[in-house]
Amino acid sequence: MAAQPPTRQIPADVVNLEDYARHAQACLPEATWAYLSGGAADELTLRANRQAWSDWQLHPRVLKPLQGAHLRTTLLGRPVAHPILLAPVAAHQLAHPDGEIGVAYAAAAQAAGLILSTQASTRLEAVSHAYLAEPDHGPLWMQLYLQADRGATLALVQRAETAGYEALVVTVDAPTHGARDRERRAQFQMPTGMQVNLDTPPLRANADVDAGWQSVLAQAPTWADIAWLQTQTRLPILLKGVLHEDDARQAQQLGIQGLIVSNHGGRTLDTAVSTAWALPRIADAVGGDVCLLVDGGIRRGTDVLKALALGAQAVLIGRPYVYALATAGALGVAHVLRLLQDELAIAMALCGCATVQDLHRGLLVRP
Repeated sequence: MAAQPPTRQIPADVVNLEDYARHAQACLPEATWAYLSGGAADELTLRANRQAWSDWQLHPRVLKPLQGAHLRTTLLGRPVAHPILLAPVAAHQLAHPDGEIGVAYAAAAQAAGLILSTQASTRLEAVSHAYLAEPDHGPLWMQLYLQADRGATLALVQRAETAGYEALVVTVDAPTHGARDRERRAQFQMPTGMQVNLDTPPLRANADVDAGWQSVLAQAPTWADIAWLQTQTRLPILLKGVLHEDDARQAQQLGIQGLIVSNHGGRTLDTAVSTAWALPRIADAVGGDVCLLVDGGIRRGTDVLKALALGAQAVLIGRPYVYALATAGALGVAHVLRLLQDELAIAMALCGCATVQDLHRGLLVRP
């Protein structure tokens, strides 16, 4: 059952992204909270994502010229107002009845890039209509789970192209669901009809159902499917879920335009490396020739600064904006984006950097 509409007011005690988590937990059903906040198995990777950003310390410079400071950058050759995007998260209507439409309005108002989940609870055409109506919107990308039926995949791609999406983000790290203990203890079930952009659910089964699991793995996407997709679309393709340098190099050789360093928010493979650990290694492997983004555990402007200094061109946030949506609707989502931009601008100024292009690894140390 979807959450009841909470107040549209931002609580007075919310001053950072993490503050939204306790408010969201208070207003969501227990099972929904378990689904949105939980990770795989013992949730070690979920926690490691957060800790790994903190493990990097800042080594700031002083007395640097800061005139004309701004957060502008480019992604896939497109100018953007700042390097913060909203990650694809399924079924926003679990958190708030406004769902993806509210998120789209908030993201567009804050000029933030938006990546719509294949498993959204609103049709992709309605989301693009809401988002693209704002003249100063950021990039609009479509996340994609490749289907065993290539015709179904192609139909979704063609819909995204027609609706004005600018790139495809192919999730590659989830051929099967993770063992999400917290979610299973809470007995969460996705409401019937909540995911509206596919005729059938994505081909990912629970590992405890052997027949279904084997069937899904036999149809799991491969590099050949990525190469096929490249021949079927005019849109740039980014691969989301890359943690290993060899996979990054293979994607680069295939001509993939972008990579998102991600471990699915700690929701698939527990004890997988943190994204902050993997990011600099992948940045070194591809050498700046691929658009590189990162997600996982980013909660502060200092985290964004560290990600950019380690080689990312932008970051994605997931859970924080969903918590804000649950707490205060679209206004909460816009607030999260504003908070993170402000924190990033403050951190850059205090490190002696006027623009994101000034960020580099020399600003970071490991104790």
